[in-house]
Amino acid sequence: WRRREGAPYSTLVPSDEVTISYRHGLPVITLTLPTRSERCQFTVKPVVTTVGAFLQDVQREDKGIERAEVFATDGSKVSHATLMEVLLMNDFKLVINNTAYSVSPPVKDKLSSEHATEMEDIKSLVHRLFVALHLEDHQIRKERELLQKLDHLKGELLPLEQMKARIMNSADAKTSRLLWVGLALMSTQGGALAWLTWWVYSWDIMEPVTYFITYGSAMAFYAYFILTKQDYIYPQAKDRQFLHYFYHKSKKQRFNVERYNKLKDDLAEAEESLRRLRQPLHLRLPIQEINDKD
Repeated sequence: WRRREGAPYSTLVPSDEVTISYRHGLPVITLTLPTRSERCQFTVKPVVTTVGAFLQDVQREDKGIERAEVFATDGSKVSHATLMEVLLMNDFKLVINNTAYSVSPPVKDKLSSEHATEMEDIKSLVHRLFVALHLEDHQIRKERELLQKLDHLKGELLPLEQMKARIMNSADAKTSRLLWVGLALMSTQGGALAWLTWWVYSWDIMEPVTYFITYGSAMAFYAYFILTKQDYIYPQAKDRQFLHYFYHKSKKQRFNVERYNKLKDDLAEAEESLRRLRQPLHLRLPIQEINDKD
Protein backbone atom coordinates (compact mmCIF):
# COMPACT_ATOMS: atom_id res chain seq x y z
CA TRP A 1 0.00 0.00 0.00
CA ARG A 2 1.16 3.53 -0.76
CA ARG A 3 1.09 6.35 1.72
CA ARG A 4 -1.71 8.86 1.59
CA GLU A 5 -0.92 12.56 1.48
CA GLY A 6 0.37 13.75 4.85
CA ALA A 7 0.81 10.23 6.32
CA PRO A 8 4.01 9.64 8.31
CA TYR A 9 5.02 6.49 6.43
CA SER A 10 5.22 5.19 2.84
CA THR A 11 4.26 1.51 3.09
CA LEU A 12 1.64 -0.40 5.08
CA VAL A 13 2.37 -4.00 5.93
CA PRO A 14 -0.33 -6.54 6.88
CA SER A 15 -0.89 -7.16 10.57
CA ASP A 16 0.58 -10.70 10.55
CA GLU A 17 4.10 -9.23 10.25
CA VAL A 18 3.85 -8.02 13.88
CA THR A 19 2.16 -10.40 16.27
CA ILE A 20 1.42 -10.14 19.97
CA SER A 21 0.93 -13.14 22.20
CA TYR A 22 0.88 -13.62 25.95
CA ARG A 23 3.36 -15.87 27.70
CA HIS A 24 3.26 -16.31 31.48
CA GLY A 25 0.94 -13.32 31.68
CA LEU A 26 3.35 -10.98 29.83
CA PRO A 27 2.87 -9.75 26.25
CA VAL A 28 5.45 -10.92 23.71
CA ILE A 29 5.76 -8.75 20.58
CA THR A 30 7.24 -10.56 17.57
CA LEU A 31 8.39 -8.60 14.51
CA THR A 32 10.84 -8.82 11.61
CA LEU A 33 13.96 -6.70 11.93
CA PRO A 34 14.36 -4.76 8.65
CA THR A 35 18.16 -4.95 8.35
CA ARG A 36 18.73 -8.48 9.61
CA SER A 37 15.51 -9.86 8.05
CA GLU A 38 14.87 -12.16 10.96
CA ARG A 39 12.05 -12.53 13.43
CA CYS A 40 12.71 -11.19 16.93
CA GLN A 41 10.64 -11.40 20.10
CA PHE A 42 10.38 -8.63 22.70
CA THR A 43 8.87 -9.42 26.10
CA VAL A 44 7.55 -6.28 27.76
CA LYS A 45 6.29 -5.55 31.24
CA PRO A 46 3.16 -3.52 30.48
CA VAL A 47 2.80 -2.05 33.95
CA VAL A 48 6.26 -0.42 34.03
CA THR A 49 7.50 -0.39 30.41
CA THR A 50 6.77 2.71 28.33
CA VAL A 51 6.41 3.01 24.57
CA GLY A 52 9.72 4.88 24.42
CA ALA A 53 11.55 2.08 26.27
CA PHE A 54 10.10 -0.53 23.92
CA LEU A 55 11.17 1.43 20.82
CA GLN A 56 14.66 1.85 22.27
CA ASP A 57 14.90 -1.93 22.74
CA VAL A 58 13.92 -2.44 19.09
CA GLN A 59 16.53 0.07 17.87
CA ARG A 60 19.23 -1.49 20.05
CA GLU A 61 18.45 -4.88 18.55
CA ASP A 62 18.80 -3.59 14.97
CA LYS A 63 21.27 -0.74 14.50
CA GLY A 64 19.92 -0.13 10.99
CA ILE A 65 16.66 1.27 12.35
CA GLU A 66 16.79 5.04 12.06
CA ARG A 67 13.17 5.75 12.95
CA ALA A 68 10.79 3.92 15.26
CA GLU A 69 7.44 5.42 16.25
CA VAL A 70 3.95 4.38 17.24
CA PHE A 71 0.73 5.93 15.92
CA ALA A 72 -2.89 5.43 16.84
CA THR A 73 -5.37 4.26 14.25
CA ASP A 74 -6.51 7.86 13.68
CA GLY A 75 -2.97 8.90 12.73
CA SER A 76 -2.06 10.70 15.96
CA LYS A 77 1.36 9.95 17.42
CA VAL A 78 1.54 8.05 20.70
CA SER A 79 3.73 9.68 23.35
CA HIS A 80 6.88 7.82 24.39
CA ALA A 81 5.80 8.22 28.02
CA THR A 82 2.66 6.12 27.46
CA LEU A 83 2.66 2.77 29.25
CA MET A 84 2.55 -0.35 27.11
CA GLU A 85 -0.44 -1.48 29.15
CA VAL A 86 -2.42 1.44 27.75
CA LEU A 87 -1.09 0.96 24.21
CA LEU A 88 -2.07 -2.73 24.08
CA MET A 89 -5.70 -1.92 24.85
CA ASN A 90 -6.38 -0.83 21.24
CA ASP A 91 -5.08 -1.33 17.72
CA PHE A 92 -2.11 0.79 16.68
CA LYS A 93 0.50 1.23 13.92
CA LEU A 94 4.18 0.55 14.48
CA VAL A 95 6.39 2.57 12.11
CA ILE A 96 9.95 1.33 11.54
CA ASN A 97 11.92 3.49 9.12
CA ASN A 98 9.34 4.09 6.35
CA THR A 99 7.34 0.92 6.90
CA ALA A 100 4.16 0.89 8.97
CA TYR A 101 2.93 -2.30 10.62
CA SER A 102 -0.73 -2.56 11.52
CA VAL A 103 -0.94 -4.24 14.93
CA SER A 104 -4.04 -5.70 16.54
CA PRO A 105 -3.38 -6.83 20.13
CA PRO A 106 -5.30 -9.95 21.18
CA VAL A 107 -8.14 -9.54 23.67
CA LYS A 108 -7.15 -11.05 26.99
CA ASP A 109 -9.64 -13.21 28.80
CA LYS A 110 -11.06 -11.61 31.88
CA LEU A 111 -9.47 -12.89 35.03
CA SER A 112 -11.56 -14.78 37.48
CA SER A 113 -12.24 -13.13 40.79
CA GLU A 114 -10.00 -15.63 42.58
CA HIS A 115 -7.12 -15.06 40.17
CA ALA A 116 -7.65 -11.30 40.34
CA THR A 117 -7.40 -11.46 44.13
CA GLU A 118 -4.21 -13.48 43.82
CA MET A 119 -2.75 -10.88 41.46
CA GLU A 120 -3.64 -8.09 43.89
CA ASP A 121 -1.87 -10.01 46.67
CA ILE A 122 1.20 -10.39 44.48
CA LYS A 123 1.18 -6.66 43.68
CA SER A 124 0.89 -5.85 47.39
CA LEU A 125 3.80 -8.19 48.16
CA VAL A 126 5.94 -6.60 45.45
CA HIS A 127 5.13 -3.16 46.85
CA ARG A 128 6.13 -4.21 50.37
CA LEU A 129 9.38 -5.71 49.06
CA PHE A 130 10.14 -2.50 47.19
CA VAL A 131 9.52 -0.43 50.33
CA ALA A 132 11.70 -2.76 52.42
CA LEU A 133 14.58 -2.63 49.92
CA HIS A 134 14.46 1.15 49.61
CA LEU A 135 13.60 1.90 53.25
CA GLU A 136 17.16 2.60 54.34
CA ASP A 137 17.80 5.11 51.53
CA HIS A 138 14.52 6.83 52.33
CA GLN A 139 15.34 7.04 56.04
CA ILE A 140 18.83 8.41 55.41
CA ARG A 141 17.47 11.02 53.01
CA LYS A 142 14.74 11.97 55.50
CA GLU A 143 17.29 12.22 58.32
CA ARG A 144 19.46 14.53 56.21
CA GLU A 145 16.45 16.77 55.51
CA LEU A 146 15.58 16.93 59.22
CA LEU A 147 19.16 17.78 60.18
CA GLN A 148 19.22 20.59 57.63
CA LYS A 149 15.91 21.87 58.97
CA LEU A 150 17.26 21.76 62.55
CA ASP A 151 20.34 23.75 61.56
CA HIS A 152 18.16 26.33 59.80
CA LEU A 153 15.81 26.68 62.79
CA LYS A 154 18.66 26.94 65.28
CA GLY A 155 20.27 29.63 63.13
CA GLU A 156 17.06 31.67 63.17
CA LEU A 157 16.53 31.11 66.90
CA LEU A 158 20.04 32.11 68.00
CA PRO A 159 19.59 35.92 67.80
CA LEU A 160 16.08 35.62 69.25
CA GLU A 161 17.37 33.54 72.15
CA GLN A 162 20.02 36.15 72.92
CA MET A 163 17.46 38.95 72.84
CA LYS A 164 15.06 36.92 74.96
CA ALA A 165 17.77 36.29 77.57
CA ARG A 166 18.45 40.03 77.88
CA ILE A 167 14.73 40.83 78.17
CA MET A 168 14.22 38.10 80.79
CA ASN A 169 17.13 39.37 82.87
CA SER A 170 15.72 42.90 82.76
CA ALA A 171 12.18 41.73 83.65
CA ASP A 172 13.46 39.54 86.47
CA ALA A 173 15.49 42.43 87.91
CA LYS A 174 12.46 44.74 87.82
CA THR A 175 10.26 42.11 89.44
CA SER A 176 12.79 41.53 92.20
CA ARG A 177 13.06 45.27 92.84
CA LEU A 178 9.27 45.50 93.06
CA LEU A 179 9.19 42.71 95.65
CA TRP A 180 11.83 44.40 97.74
CA VAL A 181 9.96 47.72 97.49
CA GLY A 182 6.82 45.95 98.74
CA LEU A 183 8.76 44.53 101.67
CA ALA A 184 10.18 47.98 102.45
CA LEU A 185 6.71 49.57 102.37
CA MET A 186 5.27 46.91 104.66
CA SER A 187 8.17 47.36 107.08
CA THR A 188 7.67 51.14 107.03
CA GLN A 189 3.96 50.73 107.65
CA GLY A 190 4.59 48.40 110.59
CA GLY A 191 7.15 50.77 112.09
CA ALA A 192 4.84 53.78 111.66
CA LEU A 193 1.95 51.97 113.37
CA ALA A 194 4.20 50.89 116.24
CA TRP A 195 5.53 54.43 116.69
CA LEU A 196 2.02 55.92 116.64
CA THR A 197 0.75 53.29 119.06
CA TRP A 198 3.46 53.51 121.76
CA TRP A 199 4.94 56.98 121.45
CA VAL A 200 2.30 59.30 119.96
CA TYR A 201 -1.13 57.86 120.67
CA SER A 202 -2.50 54.89 122.58
CA TRP A 203 -3.82 51.53 121.36
CA ASP A 204 -7.38 52.73 121.91
CA ILE A 205 -6.89 55.37 119.23
CA MET A 206 -4.79 53.22 116.82
CA GLU A 207 -6.99 50.13 116.94
CA PRO A 208 -9.65 51.58 114.56
CA VAL A 209 -6.83 52.78 112.27
CA THR A 210 -5.32 49.30 112.02
CA TYR A 211 -8.80 47.87 111.45
CA PHE A 212 -9.45 50.11 108.46
CA ILE A 213 -5.95 49.42 107.10
CA THR A 214 -6.67 45.69 107.29
CA TYR A 215 -10.10 46.18 105.70
CA GLY A 216 -8.54 48.29 102.93
CA SER A 217 -5.96 45.56 102.25
CA ALA A 218 -8.80 43.00 101.96
CA MET A 219 -10.58 45.26 99.48
CA ALA A 220 -7.36 45.59 97.46
CA PHE A 221 -6.95 41.78 97.31
CA TYR A 222 -10.59 41.40 96.29
CA ALA A 223 -10.12 43.99 93.53
CA TYR A 224 -7.05 42.00 92.36
CA PHE A 225 -9.22 38.88 92.12
CA ILE A 226 -11.89 40.73 90.12
CA LEU A 227 -9.34 42.07 87.64
CA THR A 228 -7.18 38.94 87.23
CA LYS A 229 -9.63 36.12 88.14
CA GLN A 230 -6.87 34.73 90.38
CA ASP A 231 -6.26 34.67 94.12
CA TYR A 232 -3.51 36.89 95.38
CA ILE A 233 -0.88 34.19 95.86
CA TYR A 234 2.66 35.48 95.99
CA PRO A 235 4.26 33.12 93.39
CA GLN A 236 1.44 33.71 90.90
CA ALA A 237 1.50 37.46 91.51
CA LYS A 238 5.27 37.48 90.95
CA ASP A 239 4.94 35.52 87.67
CA ARG A 240 2.18 37.83 86.49
CA GLN A 241 4.27 40.91 87.16
CA PHE A 242 7.27 39.27 85.47
CA LEU A 243 5.21 38.61 82.32
CA HIS A 244 3.95 42.18 82.37
CA TYR A 245 7.50 43.53 82.39
CA PHE A 246 8.62 40.93 79.82
CA TYR A 247 5.96 41.76 77.20
CA HIS A 248 6.38 45.49 77.81
CA LYS A 249 10.12 45.19 77.22
CA SER A 250 9.59 42.88 74.21
CA LYS A 251 7.32 45.39 72.54
CA LYS A 252 9.78 48.17 73.23
CA GLN A 253 12.71 46.22 71.71
CA ARG A 254 10.55 44.73 68.90
CA PHE A 255 10.99 41.16 70.02
CA ASN A 256 8.47 39.03 68.05
CA VAL A 257 7.14 36.62 70.66
CA GLU A 258 4.77 34.85 68.24
CA ARG A 259 7.55 34.16 65.74
CA TYR A 260 9.80 32.93 68.55
CA ASN A 261 7.12 30.53 69.81
CA LYS A 262 6.48 29.29 66.26
CA LEU A 263 10.17 28.57 65.71
CA LYS A 264 10.39 26.77 69.07
CA ASP A 265 7.39 24.59 68.17
CA ASP A 266 8.91 23.76 64.76
CA LEU A 267 12.23 22.93 66.41
CA ALA A 268 10.58 20.62 68.95
CA GLU A 269 8.59 18.92 66.20
CA ALA A 270 11.69 18.38 64.05
CA GLU A 271 13.65 17.00 67.03
CA GLU A 272 10.81 14.62 67.86
CA SER A 273 10.62 13.46 64.24
CA LEU A 274 14.39 12.88 64.21
CA ARG A 275 14.21 10.97 67.49
CA ARG A 276 11.46 8.70 66.19
CA LEU A 277 13.31 8.27 62.89
CA ARG A 278 16.39 7.02 64.70
CA GLN A 279 14.56 4.45 66.82
CA PRO A 280 15.48 0.93 65.66
CA LEU A 281 11.95 -0.38 66.28
CA HIS A 282 10.49 2.27 63.94
CA LEU A 283 13.29 2.05 61.39
CA ARG A 284 13.79 -1.72 61.39
CA LEU A 285 17.53 -0.97 61.09
CA PRO A 286 20.36 -2.51 63.15
CA ILE A 287 20.95 -0.89 66.52
CA GLN A 288 24.67 -0.55 65.77
CA GLU A 289 23.88 1.55 62.70
CA ILE A 290 21.64 3.82 64.77
CA ASN A 291 24.38 4.30 67.35
CA ASP A 292 26.86 5.16 64.60
CA LYS A 293 24.49 7.82 63.28
CA ASP A 294 24.04 9.29 66.75
